[in-house]
Parts: sequence; C-alpha cells; structure tokens
Amino acid sequence: MAPRLQLEKAAWRWAETVRPEEVSQEHIETAYRIWLEPCIRGVCRRNCKGNPNCLVGIGEHIWLGEIDENSFHNIDDPNCERRKKNSFVGLTNLGATCYVNTFLQVWFLNLELRQALYLCPSTCSDYMRGDGVQEEKDYEPQTICEHLQYLFALLQNSNRRYIDPSGFVKALGLDTGQQQDAQEFSKLFMSLLEDTLSKQKNPDVQNIVQQQFCGEYAYVTVCNQCGRESKLSSKFYELELNIQGHKQLTDCISEFLKEEKLEGDNRYFCENCQSKQNATRKIRLLSLPCTLNLQLMRFVFDRQTGHKKKLNAYIGFSEILDMEPYVEHKGGSYVYELSAVLIHRGVSAYSGHYIAHVKDPQSGEWYKFNDEDIEKMEGKKLQLGIEEDLAEPSKSQTRRPKCGKGTHCSRNAYMLVYRLQSQEKPNTTVEVPAFLQELVDRDNSKFEEWCVEMAEMRKQSVDKGKAKHEEVKELYQRLPAGAEPYEFVSLEWLQKWLDESTPTKPIDNHACLCSHDKLHPDKISIMKRISEYAADIFYSRYGGGPRLTVKALCKECVVERCRVLRLKNQLNEDYKMVNNLLKATGKGNDGFWVGKSSLRSWRQLALEQLDEQDGDVDQSNGKMNGNTFNKDESKEERKEEEEELNFNEDILCPHGELCISENERRLVSKEAWSKLQQYFPKAPEFPSYRECCSQCKILEREGEENEALHKMIANEQKTSLPNLFQDKNRPCLSNWPEDTDVLYIVSQFFVEEWRKFVRKPTRCSPVSSVGNSALLCPHGGLMFTFASMTKEDSKLLQNSNVIGAWRGGAHLIALIWPSEWQMIQKLFVVDHIIKITRIEVGDVNPSETQYISEPKLCLDCREGLLCQQQRDLREYTQATIYVHKVVDNKKVMKDSAPELNVSSSETEEDKEEAKPDGEKDPDFNQSNGGTKRQKISHQNYIAYQKQVIRRSMRHRKVRGEKALLVSANQTLKELKIQIMHAFSVAPFDQNLSIDGKILSDDCATLGTLGVIPESVILLKADEPIADYAAMDDVMQVCTGLLGH
Repeated sequence: MAPRLQLEKAAWRWAETVRPEEVSQEHIETAYRIWLEPCIRGVCRRNCKGNPNCLVGIGEHIWLGEIDENSFHNIDDPNCERRKKNSFVGLTNLGATCYVNTFLQVWFLNLELRQALYLCPSTCSDYMRGDGVQEEKDYEPQTICEHLQYLFALLQNSNRRYIDPSGFVKALGLDTGQQQDAQEFSKLFMSLLEDTLSKQKNPDVQNIVQQQFCGEYAYVTVCNQCGRESKLSSKFYELELNIQGHKQLTDCISEFLKEEKLEGDNRYFCENCQSKQNATRKIRLLSLPCTLNLQLMRFVFDRQTGHKKKLNAYIGFSEILDMEPYVEHKGGSYVYELSAVLIHRGVSAYSGHYIAHVKDPQSGEWYKFNDEDIEKMEGKKLQLGIEEDLAEPSKSQTRRPKCGKGTHCSRNAYMLVYRLQSQEKPNTTVEVPAFLQELVDRDNSKFEEWCVEMAEMRKQSVDKGKAKHEEVKELYQRLPAGAEPYEFVSLEWLQKWLDESTPTKPIDNHACLCSHDKLHPDKISIMKRISEYAADIFYSRYGGGPRLTVKALCKECVVERCRVLRLKNQLNEDYKMVNNLLKATGKGNDGFWVGKSSLRSWRQLALEQLDEQDGDVDQSNGKMNGNTFNKDESKEERKEEEEELNFNEDILCPHGELCISENERRLVSKEAWSKLQQYFPKAPEFPSYRECCSQCKILEREGEENEALHKMIANEQKTSLPNLFQDKNRPCLSNWPEDTDVLYIVSQFFVEEWRKFVRKPTRCSPVSSVGNSALLCPHGGLMFTFASMTKEDSKLLQNSNVIGAWRGGAHLIALIWPSEWQMIQKLFVVDHIIKITRIEVGDVNPSETQYISEPKLCLDCREGLLCQQQRDLREYTQATIYVHKVVDNKKVMKDSAPELNVSSSETEEDKEEAKPDGEKDPDFNQSNGGTKRQKISHQNYIAYQKQVIRRSMRHRKVRGEKALLVSANQTLKELKIQIMHAFSVAPFDQNLSIDGKILSDDCATLGTLGVIPESVILLKADEPIADYAAMDDVMQVCTGLLGH
C-alpha cells in the first residue's frame, strides 16, 4: 500500500478540478477513502494508517493462532514461592541489607547459639491465649532476642522460600537504603547481643556468646635488660588480620602475633629497672573460642584520596586450620574446621554485594546464601570459583594462584569462620519452642491461603483469556465491511480491544468529531471502517458512542477543504498580482487602509490560516478509548492564539477603531483589497473615508499636555534643588558644617526616584510626597544612631558580614540643607519631619557638642532589630565561608590580606565606641519616655529596605584560600571533612582558628562556634603521620545500630 502522504494526496486530487459548489457524494466518499482496497494478512507487514480498510497489524496476530494458557495472565505460580525440600529459607534484601542477611544465616547455622536463643524467656505470653495464638492481631516482638527467636524459628520451619527481616532491621535502627560496614556491624551486634543475654538467669543462655565466640590474648612486653615480663590480658571476639603483602592466611596470623622491638624514642619504662629500656612486645593467644572469627582487613583508608578502598589481593586458606603453633599453652585441641566464608562482590569499599558460603553442621553440605536465593553446592565441597569470576577486573589484576586439595584462595573473602573440630557428632535436636512453633504455623497458614488465592486468580485470568480468544476469533473474521453497511471505530480502540494487558473501555468517538458533530475528514487516518454487524456487537458489549455510520460523512467539511485547497494552489499567482497592484500608484484617495506589517507577511498569514481553517483541526486532538482531551489546556491554547494579531488587526486601536498613526498603515486599491479579502474574509475593513478613533485623539491630546506639564515640573524642581539633583556640596555628619546647627533627613529612595523623574519626565511619574515613615519604627521613633548614619561607619559596615540595610543608615538616608528643606516642603507633601540638631554643652569647654535627633531614637525597637540580626547570623543555611591555609607557619599580615583581619562577628556596639573627640553619643542623652513600650515587628521597615539597591559586599579571595558552602547546624567535624577534600589535609592534622580563637570542639556546631557567613577561617596543617588506623576512625561511618 502507498505511504500515508500519497494516500492523502490521492484522496483530494479531485479538488483541483472540482469547484466547492460542485462537490458530490462520490467526491465525499473518495475524501473519506471508503473504497480503498483492504490489505491482506501476510502481504501487508504493518497497519496502513492512511487506509481505513486496512485491519492488518492491529494486534490480532496473538489471538488467531494457538495460544499458551500462561499468556492469559501475569501471575507467577505461587508454588515457586514455596520452600524446596531439604533446603534452607532465604531473607529478603530490603534495599542495601545484604550484609545483615549474610550474618543472620551464619548465626542461624550456629546450633548452640540458636538453642540458647530458644531458651530465652519471651513476653509473647501476653499475645497467647489459653488455647493458642490470638487471631485478631499479629505478633510483634519487643526485644532484640525476641526478634532473633522469631526470625530463627521462621528460618527453621517456614514453608516460604524466603522471609522478610524488616522487623529485626527496624529494631536495630538500620538504614535500609545505605550499605554499612559489614565488619563493624558484626562487632556492634555481638556486643549488643552479649549485653542483652548477660541479663538472663539461665547460665546456658547468659554465657553463650562468651562460650562460642570469646577468646583471650595478652599484650606481653619483655625488658631486654632485666627480663621482666609485663602482661596485659584482653578478650577478643574476632582477630583482625592485615592482608597487605601476604598470600596465605597463616602468614597473616603470624604477622598478627609477631614480635615488635621497642627502641630509641619508643623505649619501654621498666618498673623493675626504674628507667626506660629496650624491650620487645608481642601478642600471645591464651585461649581460643569454639567459633573463631577471622576478619580479613580488606577495607583500608587511602591517604591519597581521603576515602576507603578495597584490597583485591588473593588470600589462600585451608579447610583445616591448626592453631596449636600459635597458642601459648600447648597440648589442647586447637584444630579448626572451616564453616563459613563471607564474600564481598565488587571493587569499591562503599558499594557491592554481600553473600555467604556456609556449611550445614548437620549434613556437612555447603550452601551459598544470596538473599532470597539459596544454592546447594555439589559434592559437599566449597566452590568459590564463580564468585571470583564475578569481580570487576582491575588494571593491575593478578592471576589466580593454584590451590591444592582442601585449600582455597579468594580476593573477595572478608571474613572466615572456623569451628573447633569435635569427635562427637553435633546435636541435631534443636527444637523450636511450642509458642514459637504456633507463630510459625500461623504464618504458614497465611502463606497457604495466599497460594490458594493466587491460584484462583490465575484460573480466573485463564478463563477470561479463553473467552476473549473465542470472541476475537469470531469477530475479526466479520470485521471487514466490504460493500455492506459500515461504521467507523478508532484504530486506538481496536488496538486496546486486542491488547490482553488492559481492560477494554467503552468506545469514545468524541475526539474525532468535527464542528458539525460528524466524522472529521482529517481524522480518517486514525479510524477504521468495520462492518455494521461487528459494530453492533461492540456497542452491545462495551457501550459508548456516538456511532459513526454512513451519515457521519461531513459534506460541509469536505466542501470547505476543497475551497482551502484551491486557494492554496492559487496563492502564488494571487501574491504576484497583489504585489503588482501595490506597486501601481492609485488615483485619488479611493481605497482601503491596510496595516504595513500585515502587507509584509500576508502570504505567510494566509498559508497558516488555510492550514487551520479546515474545520478547526486542533479542536479534537485528544486521546480516544475513554480518555477525553484536557479542556483547560485547549482553553489556554485558544487564548494564546487569540492574542496573536490576525490580518489587518495591527491598525486597530484599543477601542477597536482605526488607529491614529498613519505611519503604521497604507492605502491600497479596491482590486487589491478584494483579492486579500478572499483569504481574510473576517479581517477588519477600513475604507479611506473612515475617520480615526475619536477617543484615541482625545487621549493623544491629553498625553501631549501631560508631557509638557511634567517637563515644566521637572525643570522647576531641578532649578530649585540643583545641588541635590547633581549630588554636589552635600552635608556630612562626620564633618559637621560650621554654618548650620540643623540638618534634615529624607530617605535615599525618595531622592533616587525624584532624580529619575527629573532626568526623564516623559517616561517616569512625578514624585509628589516624601515618605519618611519608612525610616521610623512603628512607635514613630528613629531607628538609627548618630554613628550608624555617618559615612565612616557605613564603610565599616560594608566590610562586615552584617546585612547593611539592618546595621547602617548612611546608605538609606540623604542629608538635606535647611534651605533645601524649605524648598522641599513647598514642592512635596512631607509625612514626617526628621532632623538632627547640634547644640553646645558646658560653659567651660564650648567645643564639646551633642547631637539631638527629632524624633528621638527608639531604643526598644533598635535593640530588637539588633537581636533579630544576631539570630539570623546563627541560623543560616548554605552560606559561604572562606578557609585560608597558612603556609610555613607564617602569619597573615594586615597589609598583605587586610580582609582576613576584619572581624565578621563584631557587633555594632563595638563599632560605635570610637567617637570623635569632644562628641557624645546621643543615645545616652535621649530618654525612653518613661514606660517601656511593647516590642512589635518591623515588617514595614524591612520591606522598605528591600527596595534599596545595596553595594556588593562579596568577600575578595586571596591566594591559598578556598570557599566552602556550610550551614549553621553542621558540626566542626563535618567542616573538617570538607576541608580535607578541599586541601588534602586529614582532619586530625587540621588546626583551625577564627579571629584568634582556636576551634577544637568537633561536636559543636558552626553557629555556636561563631562561624557566620563570609567568615575567614585560618588553617594550619601539621606534618602528616602514618597512622592509618586513626584516619580510619575519623572516616568511620556510623552504622546506626541502636546508638552504638
């Protein structure tokens, strides 16, 4: 079949020779493509959207052949969720909790630990009735032991393939979305479990952690001079073995126990010799636990990057480990057998996946525990080869060494668990207590009910699919219309009818209707012509409408489309004709007014209009099959279209009449206007004799009069206040003029607005009043001290971190001479008079002066303003501070970096202490008026200040300085981590200070330490040390394990 565009052209080719009034029924059917040949299955590869008779490739292929019953549903077989026979139960990964799941499986397969936990008393008696478990509520464990009991009972006897450990994880306070340090989690949980079980009365429960996991070693120091031996004993629950530079586990153990020499500055003080002596120090293993946990330290701190990294070196280990050569007391049984290997997949220390290979102590079989999935190893052998192949390759990848029988090697194992060999067979009778078994049975019952429900849903889906299959096979054969009566249905609805994944909605044909409520010709490409028989069945089963029969073919739309197509073909010839008519000079003033902008683009406007005229195509571009178009969006689009100017609307005035500007329009002949009217029949028509808009003429005259008046006012005010306009000969408070004792104050905002008007009186509105209320508090008192209104004080404020509009007043006010003030009172309406008077004090020393303000200073409001300002400086977020690194222990001098010596936390009271000799602070000469006023907010004052344009107070960085984004509530420790990334200086090598004050409390927040926006912190770096363990402690991520 021909492409869609070719079908479109063929459907309307007749319009070239047929005039609109000659359109017949045959032409209408051709436009709607009624008699196009239908496509044949196997010949047509995909559906032809331009052919309404093509019913191939609409989704019918999945129904016409033989269909598997499983394709009728998306529900998995519930039996796939059932526990396999002679297998273990998995654990759900809640996001990033695979490390928890691996340890839970290892601890579960420790039979002694499991048995001891089952013996713990439980508060579940409140949950139990006399005849069993309460049915109306679910069991919720209250303690860590109860969570482990219930979890182990489910792992032992649940019918599910995997269970959800979310209750246990939530009780520990772990973040399920963040992967924690697995080795750290093991230590903290064992400590928590030991502390919990130590409170039990049963000794078998109380000491189970010590019996299973606790060993003892001693730090032994021997004096080389007298041979005195000093011993410090300590318990351990795992041995942390360094693997750097080693290939075998035994080498790692030997290094752990190797002797260390204490010499030189590191000599040992011998109590026997009473002096420092050379000595040796080593670790001696005094006793070993039944379960020996060996932590391989794969995750170490990289000093160059400031982050942890994983060591991917191969370490060899055997299934049988003889520890007798390493213990102090020989002769005991120290032969251990490998029982678990914990694996970390991935090359990064901050991501990856944890799994565990654990040996079943009862059967001797090895199992791989990978969250929900559990795999049994063949031949009772540990198989690590697959895990090693899954690791991502690195640039310096080493070849895997060969391993002999009974030995293994791994570059991903981070913990090895060995069990003490015993001649006796392990106790296989670990029974679940009755109260826990009842809870497990109830959970199993719920699981069985779920399985039955899922199976029933599968059956219903299959039955429904079979019925749909028969319906499609029957109706699809009767779908083609042929020469019989027909109707139109949207292609989208037919496709969704054949889509098994979505329910079929009622037929909705509203989106394809034209303005005459018939089928739009342009929508035929998304419609299909079907038989009346099939349409009757569709509407009876699914409903909907309106039904589009042969009567839905719209003759009005076809005739209009014919007219538009003919105009499009004629447009080029008419464009040349109009241009020739415009070039010809017309005789007299007979003609029509046309906008010059419209004449320049009339051909483009005509093309756009012709494309849109055919029945308002865009009115129904919504979706079908029950989804209506967005009415709000269509209204907005129509508004935007209406706002665009149509042809000849560019000479319309706001009142809908002819505009008064003749520069925007042109007179054209009657012939040219007649031709333009064929394309723009609704365009506004203005004959040459039409008068311009009378209202616009009046407004024009008034505007000219107002401009002349504004110019006269501006000129008068400029002449009256020349120095204020040019900002010349201005008074200054810091250097009070000798020829006057009174100065007046207005807001700087008033001065700026007035200057704008004087400069451009025709563009700006005149200023009629002086608004001094913005400089006063709500009580009518002045908000500025004398010092804060001086220019010198303003400069100090610009160097500080304080918001200038709240601290200073010099850039908010303008000082006025008395002569200027008299003129201002004549020219403007003044709401409040503000003035400062200088008076002489004392008879002996007449040079001593005081300054009195009217109105007086409001101390309450000013104090509240300063307090609010200080609060804001302690509650910032995402503010910039600067860290300056001091090199070679040199101090930063004032002349080299003056910005660093300005205190960013200096209060205004400190700044106001420096007064000129012979002057007194007017604050101390003004009373509060007796009673203390109630403090209220200064919103009107602050709102005014936001209008004022302030100078940039950005800090200028110097060499060796970096900007950091911080918040007031972050701690000093977090700031040190930021500084470490910026300067590559470890946190414990950082000495920080601000304004001479040492910052040392890592837990204190920056707000409490006095660090405010734009502060400069000095950094002095110590010499680096080779203490990787200390750096590891600093970067250690908190696991959130109940506060541990």
